[in-house]
Amino acid sequence: MKKSKLISKFLIFLMVFSMGAVSISCSEDDSDFTDDSVQEPDPDPDPDPDPDPDPTDSFAGPTYPDDYTNIASWEQRSQWNLANVHDPTVEKDGDYFYMYQTDASYGNAHEGHGHFPVRRSTDLVNWEHRGAVFSEAPAWVKDSLNNMRANMDPALPPIENPNYGFWAPHIKKVDNKFRLYYSVVVTNPIVGSDPNTSWTERAFIGLAETDDLASGNWEDKGMVVSSIADGEETYLRENGNDWSGYFKFNAIDPSFIVTPEGEHWLIYGSWHSGIAAVQLDPATGKPTKLDNVEDYGVRIAGRGNVNTNRWQGLEGPEIIYNEETGYYYLFLAYDELSVAYNTRVVRSQNITGPYVGMDGASITEGAEALPILTHPYAFNNHPGWVGFSHPSVFQDSETGEWFYSSQARLPEGVPGINVSNAVMMGHVRKIEWTEDGWPLVSPERYAGVPETPITEESIVGTWEHITLEYRYREIQESSNVVFHEDNTITGSITGSWSFDSDSNTLTINDREHIVANAWDWEASPRHKTLTYVGLTSSGRSVWGKKVD
Repeated sequence: MKKSKLISKFLIFLMVFSMGAVSISCSEDDSDFTDDSVQEPDPDPDPDPDPDPDPTDSFAGPTYPDDYTNIASWEQRSQWNLANVHDPTVEKDGDYFYMYQTDASYGNAHEGHGHFPVRRSTDLVNWEHRGAVFSEAPAWVKDSLNNMRANMDPALPPIENPNYGFWAPHIKKVDNKFRLYYSVVVTNPIVGSDPNTSWTERAFIGLAETDDLASGNWEDKGMVVSSIADGEETYLRENGNDWSGYFKFNAIDPSFIVTPEGEHWLIYGSWHSGIAAVQLDPATGKPTKLDNVEDYGVRIAGRGNVNTNRWQGLEGPEIIYNEETGYYYLFLAYDELSVAYNTRVVRSQNITGPYVGMDGASITEGAEALPILTHPYAFNNHPGWVGFSHPSVFQDSETGEWFYSSQARLPEGVPGINVSNAVMMGHVRKIEWTEDGWPLVSPERYAGVPETPITEESIVGTWEHITLEYRYREIQESSNVVFHEDNTITGSITGSWSFDSDSNTLTINDREHIVANAWDWEASPRHKTLTYVGLTSSGRSVWGKKVD
């Protein structure tokens, strides 16, 4: 089992209680982090007697706070909205988008209230809590675990009271039913009680089905795959720095896809020997057999020397197929989850790869994945977001729009917030597509801002600009740039710009960026603005937000 992920999750989610009462920092401000004083404008000395009304002037965007610690208790869950989201997965049923997730919350408020929490929304902005998929751990997990232990050589005694984690489900509609693939991890060491001397036990991916998400009635179908050892390593560890993973593939973080040819595939994995793809029987949603290691799938992505590295720093695979481009896109979470988490994407015309990045390098063979889509960052007037990955990527079947969703956390040590890095907020953002078929994640969270024409005149002004360079556990901070009427740029970048209002394309020094109407989540009060997103030639996302 992936020891560092266990340590991160349990320390961060449990330390709130171990420190005693949570201190609360309250503010009347929308974002909790900005000065909410607003200067009244001077009266217009010559008002237009017949002004053209802007239909979006009355738009009331979201105001729920990013510091939700004063409403974090279970009794206040009706106010959570997207608070306490971790490892989300989203699917639409009727008028509603449904979001399922890992068992996680600030102060462990969710404990004792079921497994795999669910919420729903009609607009991707306002979400209501809807309980959980399971009321208790599926019984088959303990039975499967102890049967496998009994068949080891030498045989191991049963674990009578396993400790579980319920992580990272994946929801997908298949014909007239919905399939939920979910992870249950056993956190006990394989032998003994010290995870520094023994690897922790295996993880399991299970399957539940329903034909109506609103009903909340699920039929559990049992095990799909489990973590599999290949005999290359022992389950004993020399010490806490021994990262020679016992299991070849770690059975967590499932993602599911049906290919245009009708094949069903499960993509899964976390650290250990990389990301696996296994074909499924469409009728059962499970592999046809699990007799040997090869039946658990083939590696489609890794990091570093994929033949010798047993601790590859990538997980959270999310697979989609874009009919317009003809590519499968594999989204990946890199590095540890509390701060460093960042999102990469690669693509292939074949479900099993090879998957290549923007630079043409093969991630199937262990190259670094590019582009970088998310990374720890901060715009002004906000402490920023870290731990920003483990994506769910989904398409609105009615509009054809693509969206990205994941958690992001407040940084460590935010003044006035006890254990601030345990504050996890769900982010839903639009995905834009480049001309050559690469997805980009919007700089601001989705707020349902009405689409209005964007003109060249509206580009003129001061913007905050961020290039998402890869810096392990470091926040990329914004800097100011000014777009002038004469099409020059000054500030942290210099040069020239032009704008095509037909395609909403902003060209900055020969690099194209997509401009969109957006919601300024960092402003006080929050309001409409413009953003741009693009890529550097080396595959780093570029984000911009107009501030003046």
